[in-house]
Amino acid sequence: MYYFCDELMEQSFFNYQLKPNFSENDFFVGNSNIEAYNLLIKTKKINNLLLIGPPKSGKTHLSFIWQKKFNGIIYNKNIDQILENKANVIIDNIFNNINEEEIFHIINHCSSVKCKILVTSSIKLNEHIFQLKDLSSRLKTFISVNIDLPDDELLVNLMTKLFHDKQIIVKNPEIFHYIIKRVHRSYEKIFDLIDKIDNLLMKKNKQLTIPIIKELI
Repeated sequence: MYYFCDELMEQSFFNYQLKPNFSENDFFVGNSNIEAYNLLIKTKKINNLLLIGPPKSGKTHLSFIWQKKFNGIIYNKNIDQILENKANVIIDNIFNNINEEEIFHIINHCSSVKCKILVTSSIKLNEHIFQLKDLSSRLKTFISVNIDLPDDELLVNLMTKLFHDKQIIVKNPEIFHYIIKRVHRSYEKIFDLIDKIDNLLMKKNKQLTIPIIKELI
C-alpha cells in the first residue's frame, strides 16, 4: 500500500530512467491478484506452476519475488547452466521467442531432480500453436492461476507506484479518479498513459494537473 507524504511531495523531477523495484514490499496485493500471490508465494508444496495474466499485470514482478523465495534460476538462453544444476527455474513470458525443445528439456529436468518450475504467460495455452505437442501436454499438467483485470483499488495503487517510481508529484488525489473514469481498465493502458504523462511533464517542465492529463486522454 502506498501513502502520500509531505516529503514525497517536496521531491523534484529527474530526467532519467529508473529501474523497476521488484521487491515483495513493492508488490500490491488486491482482489485481482491475491489468488496468484498466495499460490506462488505462500504455497510451498506445488512444483509446477503456470501464471497467466495480461501484459504489465505484475507477472515478472511476482516471478522475481518467487525467485528470491525459492532461490530460482531465470531461463534466458542458459539451458546448459540449468541442466547442470539442481535448482528451481523461472520461464518468464514463455511464448516470447520460444524454443520449445529447450523448454521441454528444462521441464523434464526439473521433474527428474524434483525442483520447482514457474512459467508465466500473457496468453492461455490454447491460444498458442505448439510445434512440439509433448510440450503442450507437459504444460497442461501445471497448476494454473490467473491475474485478472484490475479493480479501482489496484489501479489507484498501481498509478501511485508508477508516479512514485518516476518521481512525479501527485498533489490532487482526484487525478486518480479522473484517469480511472476515462482510461480502458487494463494494466498496459495505465503504463502507457503514465509514460506519456511523464514525457509531457518533462517537455513542459510543469507539475501534474488534470488539465495536463486532458491533453493526453
